[in-house]
Amino acid sequence: MSERRPTAHWIYAHPQPTSFNARLFRQGAEALSRSHDLEITDLHAQGFDPVLAAADFGQPLGRPGNIVDLLGETHADGQVPADVAEEQRKLASADLVVLQFPLWWYGPPAILKGWFDRVLTNGFAYGTVDPDTGLPLRYGDGPLAGRRALVIVTAGEDDRSVGSRGVSGDLDSLLFPVTHGTLWYTGIEPLDLHVVHDADGLDATTVDRESDRLVERLAGIERESPSRPFRRLRDGDYRGTRALRTDLLPGRTDLGIHRVAG
Repeated sequence: MSERRPTAHWIYAHPQPTSFNARLFRQGAEALSRSHDLEITDLHAQGFDPVLAAADFGQPLGRPGNIVDLLGETHADGQVPADVAEEQRKLASADLVVLQFPLWWYGPPAILKGWFDRVLTNGFAYGTVDPDTGLPLRYGDGPLAGRRALVIVTAGEDDRSVGSRGVSGDLDSLLFPVTHGTLWYTGIEPLDLHVVHDADGLDATTVDRESDRLVERLAGIERESPSRPFRRLRDGDYRGTRALRTDLLPGRTDLGIHRVAG
């Protein structure tokens, strides 16, 4: 019997088929498919609707209730809209999740945020409880635990502007809502960011080099681990509180405190 190939789900969020992002997407997906069984979500090409609306809450339409609870009921009753169900199927089947997007207004495009809103719902991506402690399974645990994610982001600014002392803020911190608040919250472990700086002004030689750099990284992606993993909620670093224990990295308030390496 042949060894099982790892699976991957690539979610791509860029509207222009002639863009630098489109080239990275095509070459990256081709490279990853050599080692993984790959499924693709091209949000713009699919015409994915990013707006969380009444149809996402099941039947009857317009019934009252907390949105999180309604989404959980809809998932449990098998009333999830067909487009969302297909995205959940692809994500549930994946060992590796790839998110690719340009940095717009210091965050992901709205269509990707809408994908998070509609696909990562209660009952599918969160909402489970540890039977021993009664605590919710999140931040490293939960329904999507065991998966890893590679975030590929293109930024129009250089590495000084979106660096640790940059006027635009540190990129790891800017994307904390994606890597920690979305991926890690649901149990998906994010690998180190794959960033292309100055993406708006690359010449042909640099475009080739950046494409090759992504392909090279993808060739070894199965051997990767994050250089500074996030702390797991269950490991006790937040014991008794929703804040990091006062004896850990006292005096610091930056988002880096939530990584094991500090």
